[in-house]
Amino acid sequence: MRTNPALDRVGAHPIAGLQQKVRRLRDEGADVIDFTLGDPREPTWEEIPEQLRRHVPAVSQYPTTNGIPELRRAIAGYVRRRFGVSVDPDTQVIPTSGAKEAIFSTALAFVDRERGDAVGYPDPGYPVYARGAVLAGAEAVPIPAGEGFVTTVESVPPSLWGRMAMLWICTPSNPTGAVMSETELAGLVDEARRHDVLVCSDECYIDLHAEGAEPPPSVLQVAEGARGVLAYFSLSKRSGMTGYRSGAIVGDPAAIERLYRLRTSTGTASPEFVQWAAVTAWEDDAHVAERRRIFGEKRRVMREGLEAAGLEVVASEAGLYLWVKVDDDLAAADALADTGVFVSPGRIFGDRGFGYLRLALVPDVETCRRAVEVIRRALVGV
Repeated sequence: MRTNPALDRVGAHPIAGLQQKVRRLRDEGADVIDFTLGDPREPTWEEIPEQLRRHVPAVSQYPTTNGIPELRRAIAGYVRRRFGVSVDPDTQVIPTSGAKEAIFSTALAFVDRERGDAVGYPDPGYPVYARGAVLAGAEAVPIPAGEGFVTTVESVPPSLWGRMAMLWICTPSNPTGAVMSETELAGLVDEARRHDVLVCSDECYIDLHAEGAEPPPSVLQVAEGARGVLAYFSLSKRSGMTGYRSGAIVGDPAAIERLYRLRTSTGTASPEFVQWAAVTAWEDDAHVAERRRIFGEKRRVMREGLEAAGLEVVASEAGLYLWVKVDDDLAAADALADTGVFVSPGRIFGDRGFGYLRLALVPDVETCRRAVEVIRRALVGV
């Protein structure tokens, strides 16, 4: 059988093996505390599944690639409320079936393998940026994060700008929780425009910020007309809709048109009853504030407990993750697994992740408190 050698190079997603082990142990009745996968367990706001049920049709038909107009308008309304930016729902918004597939497939619309395009992505960063680029035929180039684990203009090797078709950034960061400032975003956008590089900003965690803190900015706020930029949003964490698979890409109308062309072939539009549930989610901010409060309490409990034990929590300003410094991330993750606590070793997110652990703030608050004690004993001995 002939296969794509690029798939051999990227292999399976590194978290998949951890998840299989966690699920096997749970099935065997083991007491497991899982911080590996960013899949929150708080109930979804009841109005969201109610809207879905109301719109399940008697006759099921294919959804359109660009989604129902009500959803595009709801997404544009969210962007206007949240960022003060007006976008055209018909030319600058395309709904997606979550963010992961959208991030993975984007390179297929912009990479020219015969030209030898490169795609830059943050290190440490979400592995799907590189995996999508490689399978599209690009050279995937890791860009080591600078101080505070933030990607800046200075992070990008000058020689890379002329070879890149796309540059991925992520704010708040997965895995570090670092937040990019408007100044840092503007610097990257300006330099990217000079070199005709498309900036793709993963902003799936942008509404999960600390209570009372300044909300993280979007790349859309620093790119007038959204020229040369795309922002990726998701209802997974914002609204507790991981299983619904609903997100959006917003930005440069020319880039959105190219993505529309691509996505007419992929069959990845969400069912329309899911889209109606998404309309309800994007139009409401109160349920998001409640989720933000819950995640903020988890972050406080974990951060205070780990720091009291002498463990350093780095970045972790917003988003769903804690980024914890250790001597050996693989050894530390193995030691915790022996106690029933599962975390992600930082090295699976890139070379800059060596010596760090990523903890997804998924368990409930009481379980987080219990986990802190287990982690302290296992890693610090206190």
